[in-house]
Amino acid sequence: MRYFYVSFIIAAIGLILSFFIDGWSAVYLTSILAILEVSLSFDNAVVNAKILKDMDKIWEKRFLTWGMVIAVFGMRFIFPILIVAVAANLGVVETLNIAINHPEQYHEVLLKSENLIYAFGGAFLWLVFTDFLFEHKEIRWIKPVERYAEKLGRVNNISLIVATVIGIIVIYDSKSYEIGIAYLLGMLTYSLLNGINEAFAVEGAKNGLMGFLYLEILDASFSFDGVIGAFAITGNIFIIMIGLGIGAMFVRSLTIWMVEKGVLSEYKYLEHGAHYAIGVLAVIMLLKIFMHIGEVLTGTIGLGLLAIAFLHSKYENQ
Repeated sequence: MRYFYVSFIIAAIGLILSFFIDGWSAVYLTSILAILEVSLSFDNAVVNAKILKDMDKIWEKRFLTWGMVIAVFGMRFIFPILIVAVAANLGVVETLNIAINHPEQYHEVLLKSENLIYAFGGAFLWLVFTDFLFEHKEIRWIKPVERYAEKLGRVNNISLIVATVIGIIVIYDSKSYEIGIAYLLGMLTYSLLNGINEAFAVEGAKNGLMGFLYLEILDASFSFDGVIGAFAITGNIFIIMIGLGIGAMFVRSLTIWMVEKGVLSEYKYLEHGAHYAIGVLAVIMLLKIFMHIGEVLTGTIGLGLLAIAFLHSKYENQ
């Protein structure tokens, strides 16, 4: 329980701030948003734990301090405002004014930019999934699929080849060069961070800074769905920031708990379940460029895969 003390303190402060913003209704909405964020990010926590366990202890602390500031103010407040500012060709201050005083207009412009984010996030998360799928594993969960995938993994850069083919299909169907650029940037960002991280790996410990940046971009890819979905609950950007921020803090605490308790070692299929959930999320994000898919479905599939992986692991441990 001690791993979550700071999260509960942050939650209490956030709920008090919400009360001063708009009374008990704001407290209720903030709580709903926090639960939404946690439910959408369980698989994120598992993958975070896999990466963080190979990093120095000091980066665990920075993940909870620097990372939290970036997650709350950067990814769930400043990042959407910057997107709207660029998309609408407005100044940042003017965009902030619109977000505060005209949330409907702000949301409308944000929605116009969402396809670019889905292309970037979809490409990034797809590479996270396929790099796991094609690598050699000592432990296999869905054995026929993973054995075949490992054979394909012998082909150099197979993940990038598959991602490129998918990107060509997305660009052709969307007929949008902006979406193509966003997709390519997602691929390049993943490849750059992953390449530098591997190059600087020393005795199995990942480079702290690169690993940290990787985790933050992974968080950004997960968070945008929550930011968009949050507007279905409230138009107040401060309540959105507080609610999603509380959820993000609990996800980070959950990550540290998994690392310290060796949860991934004890429940051997949990990592597999998380990566399959990320693969599904990547596909859903790319499909969202062409059709509407609700966040409830996305979160349910992710939680479902994690639950199955957890129960299967527990069964085999008996």
